[in-house]
Amino acid sequence: MGTTRRSANLGAKDVDDMAHEPTRPATSSPPRNSPFLPTPIESLIVAIFPLLLIFGAVFSVVSPQTRSAYYDPTTQSHPQDPNLAPSYFARKSNIFNVVFVKRGWGWTTLGFYFFLLTHPSGGASGLDITPRRFRAILRWFAVTGWWFLVTQWFFGPPLIDRGFRWTGGKCDLAQREVKPGEPGIGDVFTAVACKAVGGKWSGGHDISGHVFLLVLGTSFLLQEVGWSVSRWASRSTEERCVVMPDGALKSANVVAEMDAGQGQGQCSLGVGGKTAVAIAALNAWMLLMTAIYFHTWFEKLTGLLTALTGIYLVYILPRFVPVVRGIIGLPGI
Repeated sequence: MGTTRRSANLGAKDVDDMAHEPTRPATSSPPRNSPFLPTPIESLIVAIFPLLLIFGAVFSVVSPQTRSAYYDPTTQSHPQDPNLAPSYFARKSNIFNVVFVKRGWGWTTLGFYFFLLTHPSGGASGLDITPRRFRAILRWFAVTGWWFLVTQWFFGPPLIDRGFRWTGGKCDLAQREVKPGEPGIGDVFTAVACKAVGGKWSGGHDISGHVFLLVLGTSFLLQEVGWSVSRWASRSTEERCVVMPDGALKSANVVAEMDAGQGQGQCSLGVGGKTAVAIAALNAWMLLMTAIYFHTWFEKLTGLLTALTGIYLVYILPRFVPVVRGIIGLPGI
């Protein structure tokens, strides 16, 4: 009985002491990133693109050479004569535009496959088509498909040309070859076909194909290289949350099929990763040149939004649509 009373008294004292102690905030885990939105680091990277476009637009206004140079809204460029162009990069014949941007998706593809087949994050041997490599290839097909539909073919003219036509654009040479009000070749011309016969593609809204290509390629390479290397090296500082088939929200690291940390904390890009990053950096530089010397601000904005739409469908959508994630997966997983 004495022991019982002593225990009871001690318990009462403990309760009284606790009542006078200051309240301590309960510890809680940091909030999870939304599966519907880019992660904070992804958002910072995405923010680079509009910042480059804004900087380019401001520079084109404050630069005396660029501001004073004539701008042709039909060709979306300044004079191409070396003596009249405000800069070497304002000329479409500059070596970076001819060799790199005009073949931009080829360079992006080269950087991607060089990284995929040489970096150990994809598997022990570059010749082995592991599940991770196979899903990465499917993502390349998905992003390439978006590039193809927008710039090459969409059940006829590509989306860029269709958008130009829907906003009133015409090929002026074709317009002269038909009677007003009658259907003719002007209704089916693409920008490439129009220029091939010496016509001018004018009158509508022309989504900037350069901005679209450069943003799409840069985002694609950074998604594939960034997540793969950080997961392999166990250096990722944030998580991607995914929606499970039962509706539960989990970290992608929890449901991953691969074991992180194989790089033992060494965030090594390797020769393939460095090549891909170099291509992405050159993309960013040419994006800045495009922002300064080519297209109107609205044409560049729609090029940016069209590219980011494709990136969202391939890299964010699978996080909350399990069926899509089961097919193309996520980078590094």
